[in-house]
Amino acid sequence: MKKELILGLDIGSSSVRGALFEPSGKIVPKTLVRDQRMLTATRDGGAEIDADKAFRQVIATIDAVFSRAAHSNATITTVASCTFWHSLMGIDDYGKPTTPVYGWADNRSRGLVEPLRKRFNESETHNRTGVRFHSSFWPAKLLWIRKRQPETWARTARWMSFGDYVSLKLFGQIVTGVSMASGTGIFDLRKCEWDADLLEYLKITSRRLPPVASPSDDLTLKLTSKWQKHWPRLSNAEWKLPVADGVASNIGSGCINETKAALMIGTSGALRVVYRGDPPKKIPSGLWCYRVDRERVVVGGALSDGGGLYDRLKQILRVDMSDAAIGKEMARRGADAHGLTLMPFFAGERSTGYNENGAGSIHGLTMAHDAVDILQAAMESVAYRFAGILDQLRSVFPKLDVVASGGALNASPVWAQIIADVLGRDILITNEPEASLRGAVLLALKNTGKIDLTDTFSAAKTKTISFHPECHAIYRTARKRHQGVYEATQRSDP
Repeated sequence: MKKELILGLDIGSSSVRGALFEPSGKIVPKTLVRDQRMLTATRDGGAEIDADKAFRQVIATIDAVFSRAAHSNATITTVASCTFWHSLMGIDDYGKPTTPVYGWADNRSRGLVEPLRKRFNESETHNRTGVRFHSSFWPAKLLWIRKRQPETWARTARWMSFGDYVSLKLFGQIVTGVSMASGTGIFDLRKCEWDADLLEYLKITSRRLPPVASPSDDLTLKLTSKWQKHWPRLSNAEWKLPVADGVASNIGSGCINETKAALMIGTSGALRVVYRGDPPKKIPSGLWCYRVDRERVVVGGALSDGGGLYDRLKQILRVDMSDAAIGKEMARRGADAHGLTLMPFFAGERSTGYNENGAGSIHGLTMAHDAVDILQAAMESVAYRFAGILDQLRSVFPKLDVVASGGALNASPVWAQIIADVLGRDILITNEPEASLRGAVLLALKNTGKIDLTDTFSAAKTKTISFHPECHAIYRTARKRHQGVYEATQRSDP
């Protein structure tokens, strides 16, 4: 009997990753492929990528995985994938893109957020769709395109995420799962259908959006003949609908119930809880709520700045020290030794205030400060924002362990210690390097009935970072100072 394997894909905004996995969810050594990319940033706030260029990266990644596994004659039974949330693009009647792929960070629609807040009761809409009005989501972006690009609006037959576009190109059909639909901002979480009130206001019908897979769908897709010829090894494989990368990251980190929150710091940051059940009756104002599937939901908050802020400050300040050396120096100086208060909104604010006009700033800077002081203040400020998200999460989930992961933490271990000290609790650091990939595979195995998604099966190996009580006491005071500057300099919630 031939060995059976699963192909996993992580189609992110900053890279495309692929690898083969054992039926146990373990990655096959030497099959991991990474193809880095960056969305194009524009001076007016754009963050976009050409749809067909992005699709070609997906194809190239799969090709590269098979090249690395050319010696294997194992049967690929399943293809599991996750893709980045909140993207938006349009296609015409012939399936050709009418727009680039707009990423969540594209904030050119920020001027259309206030009209949405005036037209709707934001609290009610937030509790229905799971999201606040913000340029990250589809309502503002669709309004922006309709008002600023009327010709594009007129020739666009359907709006979709990039993951939906990949499905169209590979399978010749358009369908989306509730995971991806729930991240758009125009999806009713409780009814699991497109939100009628928002569609009416946006002057769009559900026919111009991807059909949402129904509970009776087996969620299995087949390649078109073109791609079956291109990849003979995948001609009989079952392709599962893409899930959101944030969802997959939680699953891959072993955070699948109300007792564990997954904290991730990559270019940006997020803190999320996945659990089986319905959305909270009242979603906390600073958090969002999406769906994993029709059985599970995810509640949390996201930060626009994380490792990207740290890297950008290193560039601006022309720091040539290694991350290890920087971390060692921060540890020597101690918690909040600089006395600075930094607002980390260099890429704007999402959770918890959702201020479209949020901006970065440094308060208390003197001639005595240096680059390490500023970098440490930035790291600590991100930790304070995570603490705000955790406070709101604990109003719904009183008992939470925090499991942290992400490239930024791997690059700078001192950041994990800062977070533990700010939160005033021990945190777990997972050594799972590809949590999103692993999570997508585990969800696919669960959906094919091959595994039960239990704590034991999904758990990732971790190590504990213990918090220092004396540092936590210092950070409690510093966080109050941070909050005072935040309230004085950032626009209040509507």
